[in-house]
Amino acid sequence: MNAPKIRVAGIVDESVTDGPGIRFVLFLQGCPHHCEGCQNPQTQCLEGGTFMTADEILDRIRNDPLISGVTFSGGEPFLQAELIAPIARECHKLGLDVMTYTGWTFEQLVSAKNPSWNRLIAESDVIVDGPFRKDLRSYNTKFRGSSNQRLVNVPLSLLMLSVQTN
Repeated sequence: MNAPKIRVAGIVDESVTDGPGIRFVLFLQGCPHHCEGCQNPQTQCLEGGTFMTADEILDRIRNDPLISGVTFSGGEPFLQAELIAPIARECHKLGLDVMTYTGWTFEQLVSAKNPSWNRLIAESDVIVDGPFRKDLRSYNTKFRGSSNQRLVNVPLSLLMLSVQTN
């Protein structure tokens, strides 16, 4: 049986700009947001990129002793959440933290009640949420391109949501 293929725009094996520490960054192909001034416009086309299996990606992660975390960026990672959530789960088993960028807000992701999205949310330690806004571009927002984007502590945010609903 053939393993499902992830549509990948690119990989940076060791980045210090896409989250804290030295990170493996997986840029996913395809994005519905089309933010004006997007940093990665080449990742927007849903048909572009190259195909890789989760095992191929995980082999690269496992073979790099320098990385402290993994970042999913884009494009829009949540378009391929079903395929990358298992990678995130395996990264946690390896002791790596997971950061996921998205053009949707955390509230939009949670309220969608999409099972695949929920798995990726749960496997993310931090989500950088919200569309890039050229009019709010900032060079003073750590790991974010515009001031409307947030660094969401996912475990704490999910805990707060469960407290509010009980």
